[in-house]
Amino acid sequence: MNVKELVAKMTLKEKAAMCSGADFWHTEAVPRLGIPASMVSDGPHGLRKQADKADHLGLNESIKAVCFPAGCATAASFDRELVTRLGEVIGNECQAEGVSVVLGPALNIKRSPLCGRNFEYYSEDPYLSSQMAGAFIKGVQSKHVGTSPKHFLANNQEHRRMSSSSEVDERTLREIYLAAFEDAVKEQKPWTMMCSYNKINGVYAAENKEYLTHVLRDEWGFDGYVMSDWGAVNDRVPDLEAGLDLEMPSSHGTNDRLIEEAVLNGSLNEAVVDQACERILNIVYRFEENRDRNASFDRDIDHEAARKIAEECVVLLKNQQILPLNSEKKIACIGIYAKEPRYQGGGSSHINSSKITSSWEVLSNSLPHVTYAQGFHDETDQTDRKLLEEAVENAGKADVAVIFAGLPDSFESEGYDRSHMRLPDCQNELINAVLKVQDNVVVVLHNGSPVEMPWIGEVKAVVEAYLGGQAIGGAVADVLTGRVNPSGRLPETFPLKLEDNPSYLFYRGEGNRVEYREGVFVGYRYYNKKRMDALFPFGHGLSYTEFAYSDLKLDKISMKDTEELLVSVEVANIGAVPGKEVVQLYVAPPENGEVIRPMRELRGFEKIYLEPGEKKTVYFKLKKRDFSYWNTSVHDWQAESGEYGVQIGKSSQQIVLEESIFVESTRMIYEKVTFDTIFGDLIDQEPLKELLEPYLSKLKKQFGASGNDADSESSALTAQAGNAMIYYMPLRGLASFTGTKREDLEEFINKINLYLVDWRK
Repeated sequence: MNVKELVAKMTLKEKAAMCSGADFWHTEAVPRLGIPASMVSDGPHGLRKQADKADHLGLNESIKAVCFPAGCATAASFDRELVTRLGEVIGNECQAEGVSVVLGPALNIKRSPLCGRNFEYYSEDPYLSSQMAGAFIKGVQSKHVGTSPKHFLANNQEHRRMSSSSEVDERTLREIYLAAFEDAVKEQKPWTMMCSYNKINGVYAAENKEYLTHVLRDEWGFDGYVMSDWGAVNDRVPDLEAGLDLEMPSSHGTNDRLIEEAVLNGSLNEAVVDQACERILNIVYRFEENRDRNASFDRDIDHEAARKIAEECVVLLKNQQILPLNSEKKIACIGIYAKEPRYQGGGSSHINSSKITSSWEVLSNSLPHVTYAQGFHDETDQTDRKLLEEAVENAGKADVAVIFAGLPDSFESEGYDRSHMRLPDCQNELINAVLKVQDNVVVVLHNGSPVEMPWIGEVKAVVEAYLGGQAIGGAVADVLTGRVNPSGRLPETFPLKLEDNPSYLFYRGEGNRVEYREGVFVGYRYYNKKRMDALFPFGHGLSYTEFAYSDLKLDKISMKDTEELLVSVEVANIGAVPGKEVVQLYVAPPENGEVIRPMRELRGFEKIYLEPGEKKTVYFKLKKRDFSYWNTSVHDWQAESGEYGVQIGKSSQQIVLEESIFVESTRMIYEKVTFDTIFGDLIDQEPLKELLEPYLSKLKKQFGASGNDADSESSALTAQAGNAMIYYMPLRGLASFTGTKREDLEEFINKINLYLVDWRK
């Protein structure tokens, strides 16, 4: 299909209409030219295809479909291949249902545990987020169905999400919030991209040419179309010029007329409209020309796929030799979520599930001595004394009590944020009451974001199920009984309390202005730098077996930043059962570097399967970017020269092996020397030592910094103070302390600048 020729045949009215949805879920058709409508649909963890009563908040019913684990859970798998398989299944479902683009993945950074939509998002870490998103995109698009990563950009809260401005500095945007999208876009080429509602530094995302065009297209090579989040269009003509091709949903002709009028009065170049239409139609026909009309949506088969995926996502947070459960023991299952699991969040991703498997259903059929007590209601946070007493009675008669707790639907959803990080009070009361009659307590959590655990020191085990999809009950039961060895790892930090979170003081912002004052110190980057204890750190997760690490090797001891570093490490299963281990690689910047950076950052991970006694070698490849920070002076990535740590960890706070590598920066960052430049910024630069020596000698005599007068403690202190005085002295100080004339000082500074320019060449 020659799209350019097709667009040339369209009238201005037809082209303007093409830049807006025909309705809630379809692009415009042009029957006279044979251009078909194309359907898009939520969502990131299941198909929410609606027919008549359409909405973007999950209020009206959609077709029966399969709800897979949400982003919070799939990220916990740390398994690219698993997430790719998830994408393949959803892509096949889309082919069967005639859906051209899935509105996902959702990969905004988890800046705070309070964000109501965190359950859809992957992680607090941009590398993990982008890798998981890339794997999902790869899977879906392998079925010739498009994806739409969202929400671009800096959309990290629901509070005032349609009007607030995220005030974020350049370095933080590049290292954290843009980085979450970058690898996924560059490596997997998503067909479309969805912009967010909010402003970025005062400019709406829909109107932000810097990010929609300069970064997304010019830098990253994105070649699909950009669509708005539903209702995110602010000013249609400037939005179109900025790079927003498709407005969703339909504006019912209002904004189409604005586009027409702008072209006719000369304020908008028609070529901009043509380009948007070409981008949209390229995707429409990419799907139409690759339709698999034989694809079938077998909900039972996909339900089993959802269970297999969920098994990989469950995280064992704590285990004091109580799990897996002994099948001969009397087990009390307590909590409504044992029979009615909370497995998905509210809002646009809400799936009309084809079936639901509960843990009670599986456990009651596989264990001989098991009872159930509801324990609490989840539609209200009120203790039901009768239910509480029944639960306590059951727990007292059992050998082990397994409490299924979590966050109710009303606690986390699209549209609003959480107000605290606690479980409902009635659930905490239930757990504490059971602990009074039963020493062997296991807590299973169904939640989309971290929660506080005031009872953590008293329970024997905690299983984090996240929002694991409609088959999560079966997956949890399999983990509890040991049929599945848990292998999930936390994709986010669980702080001890909400106040520990780095964004705590500024999260909601003031009015429509939200300052990201924590900068790059999001999640574990903050907790590690502050050496602050967490309830459970990023990357944490236990297993029913034990893994040992050894023989960490780097293929060189020093390198230029233009080279690659090959890393290998041996991992062995030294336990008694098969299991999967997530090998995490972190890079630690130079301790004496000039730039304030996190203590370590995730730069690689691999999930491997090992039989008892088996050993494997895991390989990683590191490049310049893995050692770099964003330098705002040159607006580019910069690897500072120095000694870096290459670390292998079981979490961000449990490093088990480390080797060092000296990285030499090949890029000299040159800033013009002025009267205000301090000596300390010059004397560490090798080529300047000879030029500076005459002045340094005079200053050392002036301040007694030579330390040669006497071999005494006072002399050493004088020398130390004198050297510090010189180090921090601006060049203009030479006039006062050495009698250098102003004109001579100007000549000296010009000489330094000329010398540096020649040296760089």
